[in-house]
Amino acid sequence: MAQHYQTIYVPEYARIYIDRLQRPYTLADIEQIAKGQMQLEDTSALLAKRLLFCDTDLTVTQIWAKHVFGTSCPYIEQQLQQRKPYNLYLLMDIDLPWQPDPQREHPHLRQYLFDWYQQELITRKVNYVVISGNQNQRLQNAINAIEGFLCKTTTTVSSTQ
Repeated sequence: MAQHYQTIYVPEYARIYIDRLQRPYTLADIEQIAKGQMQLEDTSALLAKRLLFCDTDLTVTQIWAKHVFGTSCPYIEQQLQQRKPYNLYLLMDIDLPWQPDPQREHPHLRQYLFDWYQQELITRKVNYVVISGNQNQRLQNAINAIEGFLCKTTTTVSSTQ
């Protein structure tokens, strides 16, 4: 998406952090991951053109903390209240086959987690679109969603003298 729109992409900081970790992650690590994610986003936002694409956000990090440790992270809760939500969330459907990798967990809980993410977006009253289909369809569906959102939010200002 960032390549299509010729702008900046913010990777998932959790992958960077966990790759360096020499032990199982803890709730304290999730707070550090949230801080690293926000720092990457804030720095990238200064460099981005019109749009900034982020692989993840604090919503996902907070759900992860709740799921894995059964509790929320107060710091992340505070940041979710203070920081402005993204203008548009693209929630990836679970219609593609699950792809294992060393950091991906819970293939049997895909629907459960998808529903949790979606409910959180609804509760937070943010703009979101579910993106589904094969890889090519997802790209086109995401572009269509972004273009539709941009058309709705672009306003014309006129003045008369």
